[in-house]
Amino acid sequence: MGKRDNRVAYINPIAAARARGPVQGSGPTIQDYLSRPRPTWEELKEQLEKKKKGSRALADFEDKMNERWRKELAKNREKMLGGSEKDKEEKKDKKEKKKKEKKKSSRHSSSSSSSSSSDSSSSSSSESDDEDEKKTVKKKRKRKKSSSRRASDSSEDESDAESKKKRKRIKEEGDRDKDEKSRRGKRKAERSYKGSSSESSADSDDDEAVEAKKKKRSSEEKEKFTDKSKKKRKRKHKKHGRKKKKKTASQSDSDLD
Repeated sequence: MGKRDNRVAYINPIAAARARGPVQGSGPTIQDYLSRPRPTWEELKEQLEKKKKGSRALADFEDKMNERWRKELAKNREKMLGGSEKDKEEKKDKKEKKKKEKKKSSRHSSSSSSSSSSDSSSSSSSESDDEDEKKTVKKKRKRKKSSSRRASDSSEDESDAESKKKRKRIKEEGDRDKDEKSRRGKRKAERSYKGSSSESSADSDDDEAVEAKKKKRSSEEKEKFTDKSKKKRKRKHKKHGRKKKKKTASQSDSDLD
């Protein structure tokens, strides 16, 4: 069975487009865009002037609106200021009326006082008595209040003094307890220090004895080692002397022969 031929003919797209020729497009071309109708310089100037006129009209409108607002603000200020001035004038008028009424009443009272002097004298005496009684009552009340305040102040002072004394006692007791505790701690520390010093002295004595024993042992071992080395040297020396004697004897024998 042979393989099926799946190859497809390749077509160059650029060559195919050229063979087809120019495409008839529905929209405008580049040439149409370049050849579009353009305004002349004069027409352009006219358009710019129109724009400027429009901006001037807007500025004029804003100025008019500002003028209206200013006028309204001025009116409102006048109203407010006028109202305040009116109030002041009304107050002045009221004060003047009151003064006039007082003067009139004083005149009437002076005319009526001459006719009713006896009545006023009796009423004034009774009023003065009432006022004296009121004053005496007020003085008594003030004295009672001052005495009660003094008593309360004295009681407060006494309570403050007692509280201060109690605080001092508590502080003194606390200080005493602290001193006793510190003394006990010092005593314990001294005892422990003494015990530790005695123990340390005993330990130091033991250490010294151990070190002395070690030194003795090391000195004895050194002496033994030196003695052994001396003995070995002597032995070697004796052996060497014997060998020399033997050699000399053998040499003498050979010479005789």
